[in-house]
Amino acid sequence: MKALITGITGMVGSHLCDFLLENTDWDVYGVCRWRSPLDNVEHLLERVNHKDRVFFEYADLNDQVSLITVLQSVKPDYIFHLAAQSYPLTSFTAPVDTLNTNILGTCRLLESVRLMMEQDGAYKPVVHVCASSEVFGKIPKEKKPETGIHEECPFHPASPYAISKVGTDLLGRYYAEAYKMTVMTTRMFTHTGPRRGDVFHESTFAKQIAMIEEGLIEPEVKVGNLKSLRTYADVRDAVRAYYMLVTMDPVPGEYYNIGGSYTCEVEDTLNTLISLSTAKDKIKVVTDPERLRPIDADLQIPDCRKFKEHTGWEPQIPYEQTMEDLLNYWRGRVKKGSFLTR
Repeated sequence: MKALITGITGMVGSHLCDFLLENTDWDVYGVCRWRSPLDNVEHLLERVNHKDRVFFEYADLNDQVSLITVLQSVKPDYIFHLAAQSYPLTSFTAPVDTLNTNILGTCRLLESVRLMMEQDGAYKPVVHVCASSEVFGKIPKEKKPETGIHEECPFHPASPYAISKVGTDLLGRYYAEAYKMTVMTTRMFTHTGPRRGDVFHESTFAKQIAMIEEGLIEPEVKVGNLKSLRTYADVRDAVRAYYMLVTMDPVPGEYYNIGGSYTCEVEDTLNTLISLSTAKDKIKVVTDPERLRPIDADLQIPDCRKFKEHTGWEPQIPYEQTMEDLLNYWRGRVKKGSFLTR
């Protein structure tokens, strides 16, 4: 069996590769751009160099010819489409790039798969399209279902990124319905852990704390909106869910909410990370206007019953372990000097 992961150099893609190497006998092909940073897959490079079940294929979501070339070369049984411009705050300053990469990029990939299937009637890959809980956007408290945000809640995206993921979500379902392709879409809620990008709130908190511990910056953690409510999952639980999605009776056109079980305000997350710090007694919190979004999706609590009933998946890694592992990840990066001070 062969799996193709777009965005293998990202946090989720790299952890998914780790999971597949440990739990399957599949070969894993990762799509990356020639300029993609390799920090998250540094531990895989020896295997890549020796062609030991991990292979990097160079392509770009904005170049359909490159996608077709990779698909024809690999002919994967499973496709995990994780690549995206994935930073909501960045999307406010780069909306066109975000929409192009996430919507048209997804369309180019799915259209390439469709063409492959048209050419070879026996080729029937299972495709996972990764949307986002951000599609639900800013749900008023009085309209939030008591059980949490379920799959049929209306979309109300609150950023260009969220709008792009609405398009991604709908494209996945369209290709399943129109062309009988086995495509499933997921709306993963907040998921984090080691290798999380420092543009996300909990990761930039951890990074700043690690820098404070090393005496590299003043003992101040800069923050944005601390009152948003988030439900956290560990990225390692998330990739296990993605594996179960494509292997446990995949239903073409289905769409699932997936998320953790621990809900709190962003401020509580900050306090948890500070409590784990050796510098906790001297850290101050400072609001940075540049870290505030024009609109914030601030009630991100999922109802995941549909996915759990279909697969039996449950999150296994406790929130406290996730946060400790995230902080330790940044401690390691800071000690090595492998980071930018932004």
